Amino acid sequence: MIIIVFGLPGSGKSYFASRLAQMLDANYVNSDMLRKELFPNRTYSDAEKGKVYDTMFQKMEEAIAQGKNLVLDATFHKNASRKRFKDGIKEKELLFFIEIQAEENTVKERLKKSRPYSEADFKVHQLIRQQWEPLQIPHLTLVSTNDNIDSMLQEAAQYLNHESKSNR
Repeated sequence: MIIIVFGLPGSGKSYFASRLAQMLDANYVNSDMLRKELFPNRTYSDAEKGKVYDTMFQKMEEAIAQGKNLVLDATFHKNASRKRFKDGIKEKELLFFIEIQAEENTVKERLKKSRPYSEADFKVHQLIRQQWEPLQIPHLTLVSTNDNIDSMLQEAAQYLNHESKSNR
């Protein structure tokens, strides 16, 4: 199964996605970590973003070929980037989208803190929010607070279990 966890910077998607991957014993690919590996001097240009998503796509193909579960963690704020991954899977029932949201005050507080991989601040959050294209296919949306990770993981597990069974 391939799970794309997406949302705006500061939403809590990486915190959630890394724990979801642990819970599912899945491989985990974070776009910010990948960007730092690929580009010592980051510019966040379209070409750089394209390379990050290309590499994530390759990791997805490898996981499918190896029969492994994978959690992909990135903003995925454009329909074109989501579509590419959706179209890249022959067995559509293997792909799940989970959107992570958070209230603006929570996001502001989170983005004030130093994070090991992400360099996004609230201005970046606002810019991506302006460019945001809502996902038009059924998916799970979770609202992140600072103390609900357990309930988020439980809801995600129920969703993935239910959707996996209904797609058989």
